[in-house]
Amino acid sequence: MASGPYQPRSFQARVVDVSPISHDVYRVQLRLPRRHEVAFLAGQYLSVHLPDAEPCYFSIASSPSAELIELHIQASPDWVSAQRVIEALTSSEEVSVQLPHGRACLSGAPGRPLVLVAAGTGFAQMKSLVEYLREIRFELEVTLYWGVRRPEDMYLRSLAEQWQAEWSPFTFVPVVRDDEDNDWGGHHEQLVRAVLASGADWRRLEVHASGSPAMVYTLMDALTEAGLPADAFFSDVLEYAPRR
Repeated sequence: MASGPYQPRSFQARVVDVSPISHDVYRVQLRLPRRHEVAFLAGQYLSVHLPDAEPCYFSIASSPSAELIELHIQASPDWVSAQRVIEALTSSEEVSVQLPHGRACLSGAPGRPLVLVAAGTGFAQMKSLVEYLREIRFELEVTLYWGVRRPEDMYLRSLAEQWQAEWSPFTFVPVVRDDEDNDWGGHHEQLVRAVLASGADWRRLEVHASGSPAMVYTLMDALTEAGLPADAFFSDVLEYAPRR
């Protein structure tokens, strides 16, 4: 179930906290003015607007009911725009944001069991979905596959393990490739293989995926071939990086 009924609006958000949670990922917490009047759906994202710069887009990692807006920003050395955002957030009390964006979201309880597939900080979008599903007491199966290159890249593994321990419908499947010679494409292929290895009946499932276009389209093609209905696959990649 995916839709985006709320029109994007611009806000001056107060920066509450910017904290490193791994070697290159920061957890950002923002407070919006009149938070109770700001609506978004689990799985949507926002844009950060800095002076003289293109907007930067980040998944909202918090539930729609949460008081603070949470972001997970990977500021690796080769991502200059993300580094600039972190520098701006740590040096300013406020930041201009626009939300919500995105159609790969949940507007209510899905009618099928869910498979969530995240690569890297794609986990942020899945965190929003999981927290929302827990709040509405969703009872069908939810399986999260989280793929990373190295163990230290799984920056909130303990949280995913906590969900599994506390919430009976939930299963967490970490996928780690600790191989310095492995390229990003190979990492994505390993994540897709892990998902397919479940042997699930894909005709009865709904899939939400968050990661690079390469990962998302590889996964979509594999699952469609395995029987997943085309209308049961959701990812923001399909909107912002459509196939030609």
